[in-house]
Amino acid sequence: QVQLVESGGGLVQAGDSLRLSCAASGRTFSNYAVGWFRQAPGKEREFVAAISQGGGSTYYADSMKGRFTISRDNAKNMVYLQMNSLKPEDTAVYYCAADRRFGTGKYDYWGQGTQVTVSS
Repeated sequence: QVQLVESGGGLVQAGDSLRLSCAASGRTFSNYAVGWFRQAPGKEREFVAAISQGGGSTYYADSMKGRFTISRDNAKNMVYLQMNSLKPEDTAVYYCAADRRFGTGKYDYWGQGTQVTVSS
């Protein structure tokens, strides 16, 4: 089993940047692909970005391409989401998730989320 804890959320202004972190513990983290998702109030959860076990492959939701960057440091059991040029519509709770398979869109393990609020 993998335990995930997100951090780094907060209140920022439009145009600012934030880096979210996802700390993992439990089983060998390098065996797991990781994804970031977000859920805004009253909306369904949506995919943000994903990274493969070794970090060599990534993919993003179209609306995040060019603004968000996912990365990982397996030596530290960490995954990051760098978010630039933030917009009010990026306001949401952001979750990281892990799974042994990459690219399926399905994740077995989830964190509790971190709130990101972007003011206009």
